[in-house]
Amino acid sequence: MLKGKTAVVTGAAKGIGRAIAERFAAEGCNIVLNYRSKVYEEAINNIKSYGVECLAYKADVSRFEEAEALIKAAKNTFGNIEVLVNNAGITRDMLAMRMSEAEFDDVIATNLKGAFNTIRFASNIMLKQRSGAIINMSSVVGLMGNAGQANYAASKAGIIGLTKSAARDGDNGSFP
Repeated sequence: MLKGKTAVVTGAAKGIGRAIAERFAAEGCNIVLNYRSKVYEEAINNIKSYGVECLAYKADVSRFEEAEALIKAAKNTFGNIEVLVNNAGITRDMLAMRMSEAEFDDVIATNLKGAFNTIRFASNIMLKQRSGAIINMSSVVGLMGNAGQANYAASKAGIIGLTKSAARDGDNGSFP
């Protein structure tokens, strides 16, 4: 079902993102492995060991132009994008009364704005293809909150709202 398709996974150089990318590769998907600071050759080699192609692409998805370039590179390399997994995320834990504006802004920018940015560009491609799936990673913290994570909880709650709204966009005839 996924053989020969393309999956873009943000924050895929390590951790959960890497595991997601490797699982999609195991199912036959070509992978666009997005990273921000460092990519690990082992991750690329593991993905390629499944007999699929892997494009490692450095981009800070919190930046509108870089997210656009990531999605364009995926489309230009593979011709299509069937799956977008918005996994990129950071934490800057601190009690709200001590949290700096930069600590709040950085988490919101990467976790929430990064998801919006990639959705913005990938959804246009998926609309033209008349198919596609977008998976946004959130957290129970977005529903319940957590001490020292006002920024993270706000970003993950925002992802829940973003996901619900983007899905309704599709329900209004934007997608089949």
